[in-house]
Amino acid sequence: MDQGNTAFMLIAAALVLLMTPGLAFFYGGLVKAKSVISMMMLSFGAMGLIGVLWVLYGYAIAFPAADGTIFPWSIDTGALGLSNLLEVPEGAAYPPLAFVAFQATFAIITVALVSGAIADRAKFGSWMIFAAIWATIVYFPVASWVFNFGLADDGSFAYGGWITKGLQDVFGVGAIDFAGGTAVHINAGAAALALALVLGRRVGFQKGMVVPHNPPFVLLGAGLLWFGWFGFNAGSELAADNTAALAFVNTIAAPAAALLAWLVVEKIRDGKPTSVGAASGAVAGLVAITPACAALHPIWAILLGLLAGVICALAVDLKFKLGFDDSLDVVGVHLVGGLLGTLYLGFFANGTGLFMGGNGAQLLVQAIAAFSVLVYSFVLAFVIGTVIEKTIGFRVKNEDEIAGIDTVVHGEEGYVLTDARA
Repeated sequence: MDQGNTAFMLIAAALVLLMTPGLAFFYGGLVKAKSVISMMMLSFGAMGLIGVLWVLYGYAIAFPAADGTIFPWSIDTGALGLSNLLEVPEGAAYPPLAFVAFQATFAIITVALVSGAIADRAKFGSWMIFAAIWATIVYFPVASWVFNFGLADDGSFAYGGWITKGLQDVFGVGAIDFAGGTAVHINAGAAALALALVLGRRVGFQKGMVVPHNPPFVLLGAGLLWFGWFGFNAGSELAADNTAALAFVNTIAAPAAALLAWLVVEKIRDGKPTSVGAASGAVAGLVAITPACAALHPIWAILLGLLAGVICALAVDLKFKLGFDDSLDVVGVHLVGGLLGTLYLGFFANGTGLFMGGNGAQLLVQAIAAFSVLVYSFVLAFVIGTVIEKTIGFRVKNEDEIAGIDTVVHGEEGYVLTDARA
């Protein structure tokens, strides 16, 4: 067992877990002051719930035994509760539980990302029910489509999900998604769009209706996300090697370029570059580079970042033109950014991209993977959300939404400036 790579994976898992509190700060700063507790609790609720479900059965769905199956729902009953993963197999490069821990943090952050679309108007209990069902029938299977791959002794694919092995068998090349452009960002973005449609628009929905109450929170959250993203991207190599180093460098280059591009767009469009724009640009670049971080020359990573900064900055205004209320721009940043990064590989992936010595096959499989996940996640999220809304209710009352939902939902206030008992 390689203790160095094992330590690398465990540290990477800790970094990715830190991303969810970082997301809570990022989202919390964007909402109004009387909804900050509710917003942050949606992320912390996901940490608790998905962490338990992953150990009980999530891993068993996402990573079933290597039986040649390329499409879920195959489930490894021996892995329920991780009961068959406590011992380290002879010759293993790292303990199976290190990989379990690393992938658990991906499941947690993916579910938490969805919550940004329903800020200011969602019931906490209904959100937890949605999160449990969506993770079970959407995220866990999609993770299997993308991440459940392995190599035989001769270097060929021994098993894998259909996005990797299945498409490779048909087209001669599998989709590239190194760290989760499809499984995480397109998946979460599509679900966010569905929930935004199910819950409907906030009272008084229009451009500028809510001013971020705490931009320092937004910057802190973006910084924690960027810090954790090094574990997200470089850690996906599962080894401390040159590929991890390439992913690390590209995780610096792309978001840095996207940050600058977003600020330029703001300056041209609005006359002033903003701190929230800088944070949003960095996150857009991180989203776009996620699937591509190990398959691009750093120069092409910078170009991807520039494109992400411009396209996502423009995409966040689509909700006002199309009339859906994605509160914190999960669609504009994660869905659009994830699509951009995934499709970009069809053109610029090292060796296989259309412009890098390949042919159109890589672009074709990237598109199949991206839009398959988008449709699957959107449809099921819409159905789950609709059932919850029509039964127990998903949205709070309008008067509670207007007043701010922290005290109604959680009995707490984010900022207590005076003691009522004094």
